[in-house]
Amino acid sequence: MGANVFVLAIVGFTVVVGRVTDEVIVPGLDGGGVSRRSVLITVVVLAAVGFIRAVSVMARRWFNMLALVRTQRTWRQAVIDQFLDVPLAFHQATPAGQLLAHADADVEVATSMLKPLAFVVSVFMLAGASLVSLLLVHPLFALVAVVMFPILIWLNRRFTRAVEGPAAAGQAAVGVLSGIAHESLDGAVVVKTLGRERDEVERFKNAAEQLRSRRLEVGRLRAKYGPLYYSLPQMGIVVLLLVGAWLVDRNAATIGDVVRAMSLFTILTLPMEMLGYLFQEMPRSVVALDRIDRVLAEPVEVFAGSPDRNTRLRGQRGSKVVEFDGIVFAHAGGPSILNGFDLRLEQGESVALVGATGSGKSTAVTLLAGLIQPTSGEILVGGRTTAELGPEGVSETVATVLQETFLFADTIRSNLTLGREVTEDEIEQALVVAAAAGFVADLNDGLETEIGERGVTLSGGQRQRLAIARALLRCPKVLVLDDATSAVDPVVEADILGSLRDPLAVETSFNEGPRTLLVVAHRLATIRLADRVVFLDDGRVAATGTHDELLKVDAYASLARAYEMASRHW
Repeated sequence: MGANVFVLAIVGFTVVVGRVTDEVIVPGLDGGGVSRRSVLITVVVLAAVGFIRAVSVMARRWFNMLALVRTQRTWRQAVIDQFLDVPLAFHQATPAGQLLAHADADVEVATSMLKPLAFVVSVFMLAGASLVSLLLVHPLFALVAVVMFPILIWLNRRFTRAVEGPAAAGQAAVGVLSGIAHESLDGAVVVKTLGRERDEVERFKNAAEQLRSRRLEVGRLRAKYGPLYYSLPQMGIVVLLLVGAWLVDRNAATIGDVVRAMSLFTILTLPMEMLGYLFQEMPRSVVALDRIDRVLAEPVEVFAGSPDRNTRLRGQRGSKVVEFDGIVFAHAGGPSILNGFDLRLEQGESVALVGATGSGKSTAVTLLAGLIQPTSGEILVGGRTTAELGPEGVSETVATVLQETFLFADTIRSNLTLGREVTEDEIEQALVVAAAAGFVADLNDGLETEIGERGVTLSGGQRQRLAIARALLRCPKVLVLDDATSAVDPVVEADILGSLRDPLAVETSFNEGPRTLLVVAHRLATIRLADRVVFLDDGRVAATGTHDELLKVDAYASLARAYEMASRHW
């Protein structure tokens, strides 16, 4: 609406200028004089037209920016939602910097062409209205406009074809640069301890130079075509002046008609510049939008939902809570990591999963969490498959604590509860079970202590204990520890695992009956605590039994001796 009013105001303004020239300015200059009433009417009309133009510009800009911001918000939400819904393999194959570039830089660039959009829409309307207005003055004036607009379209097509490739390369370079920056900052400790500061700076410098080269290439193309876009209206004004002088000399047009036509082209200069800006931004926006579309086109995982918590609570000790049935898993194009993996976990038992590096222990844990799906076979949690439940559904029954603990840059309380309604007693009891109550109490602000990003202000063992407490507060029926006590003192680890193995050892209000414990273990003390030891070899269960029973298996015995030597050294 604002664009339409703006067009009418501009055309109306040029008509008024033409009339004022013929009826006020020319008579005044000729010496005939002009009445005060004519001057007053001229001032009022010009002020009214100017006011209408100002209001229409404000309305156009307001609603245009509102649409731009809302579009950016919608696209960012869509991209982030897609990141949450795509399979884990997508995140494993895509650098974090590229993900950030999709959600930030790509959205910014993709919407950049919306900034002048309302103005450009008014340009096309203005072109039509101007053509009619020029025809009413003289067909030769209209001919100048008819010649100018096709030239502009031709220039746009040439520029678009030339800039599309460099623009795409530039957006890709943004993702590469973001990825390097993210890796360098995320791995700051490794970079410093290995003395790689200069290497990382050089790596970032090379990536920045690549981005600079791509942007300069686009800039050179803009410098080549931009002046042509912007000079077209000025060239049109010169042509109109020459044609107008000739027509006035032949009495085919008045001076006011010439001023009217030239005023129209003068006013067209800014819209034409905006049109040129749109044509320049369009290739980059199309490339960025294509990158966003590729993300949104990624297949997502759809799950049925969570199991019924009340149904799960009726399970008794000895009943099956987790079943791995003939699991085969391999990454795309890679060898199988699990080959016919079978395992049953009963309610209330503690199981140690043992095997050499690469035997598939962590893969089995990731499959159980529902983060990835098996190539073949199925995993049942409470009688329903992980393919049906998905990670959120599985998390109602299974809580997984990984070796690499992630904590948010927030308070300890927030990291423990993660937005769930938990009582103070439950938090305290979970900290006691996880052997974390002592060091939390020693902190200046206790549970309200702000920890750095990823919990950098805490030690590795403290982070792991908080992660275990966080998992306990979810009241899981199955607790999975994937080497989640590797940074904890062996004595403290034994206390934690003892409390976890027997939920009644430490009385808590959030215990809901017998809890199943699955531990990926590398310490003999941990392995001996388990009711059952499952030995993995070459992606399948090679043997199962107690630790002492499995010592009769040569491969297991060799692994146990290696663990024992490592523990003595520790």
